Amino acid sequence: MSQKTRPRRRRLRIAAWSLVMVLVGATGLAGVVLWQNSFEMDEQRVSIRHGGHMLNGVLATPRDGRERHGLVVYIHGDGPIDATHEDGYKPMWEANAKAGYASLSWDKPGVAGAPGDWLEQSMGDRADEAAAAMAWARTRPDIDGDRIGLWGASQAGWVLPKVAARTPVSFVIAVSPAINWLRQGRYNLLAELRADGASAARTRAAIAESDTTRRLLARHATFEEYVGARGGDADGMTAGRWGFISRNHTVDATQDLRALRRVPVLLVLAGHDLNVDTADTERVYRKVLDAGGALTVTRHPDATHSLLKQSVEQSDLKLTLTALFAPCSLFADGFLDGQRQFLNGLGCGGDATP
Repeated sequence: MSQKTRPRRRRLRIAAWSLVMVLVGATGLAGVVLWQNSFEMDEQRVSIRHGGHMLNGVLATPRDGRERHGLVVYIHGDGPIDATHEDGYKPMWEANAKAGYASLSWDKPGVAGAPGDWLEQSMGDRADEAAAAMAWARTRPDIDGDRIGLWGASQAGWVLPKVAARTPVSFVIAVSPAINWLRQGRYNLLAELRADGASAARTRAAIAESDTTRRLLARHATFEEYVGARGGDADGMTAGRWGFISRNHTVDATQDLRALRRVPVLLVLAGHDLNVDTADTERVYRKVLDAGGALTVTRHPDATHSLLKQSVEQSDLKLTLTALFAPCSLFADGFLDGQRQFLNGLGCGGDATP
């Protein structure tokens, strides 16, 4: 063997072992990701008929050996959201499963191949959709029809009480719900301007622009009129989105909340919410529900609107790594446990004080 061959073979051996170690490390990391994203529940795709078309859903059930379970029906917030919210719901579903509850959610119309278009819906349409899903669930032998409640976030705050007015609801978990569309929009605008450190001049201009939009909505202006009022710049607005806003901008949950007066309600509020005025939400919920209902309010000072930890949500890298390696750690401390404890505290009929 020549002197030149030995170093070459040695380099090949080192390279081979390095490759093996990389593969072992990658396999180990992949195993961690799979383990952290494997939740203690069983999932199945389901189809629910409603209004002449099908809702494409996911039903997640506990692995506790029981024949029947209570059910948490998920009502999405704003935007094109699929049944699992890109797997973001799964840590919550697991918390529900630990309390003996199944979870049901479905793709919004037009999302993930589902028929229809969610932008053509009113809040009442969304409530009808949820009521149909609950009626479907009550026909299943593995679901206890007397223990079916709702979970809803943000925009769902306008849907939850409408559902309760249509069909019996055993409980409600309301996460960062809004009360009044226009007040919420103005709060969000000012909160984001403050967070950006906007100047007084920029703030005045943004408010003036917002006021113009409100006047257009009040007189039922078309999308073309909206674009014209902005000098031809739609600024990301689409005709579909304008139609959705026009259809829903007058909603206010205050009166509808009366349908929840005899229903156990868990109101979950974030300390760093730029979307919803949590003080206004809590004030209205307490005014309407405290007298005759079972209202529980929990606050998470370290949470953003989505109930993620602020320190995680503010960093794209941290958000990605946490979602991969510790998805349950995305959420504010105590959020998942609080949801599980609330469900555990409900009576067999779902009407006990939590």
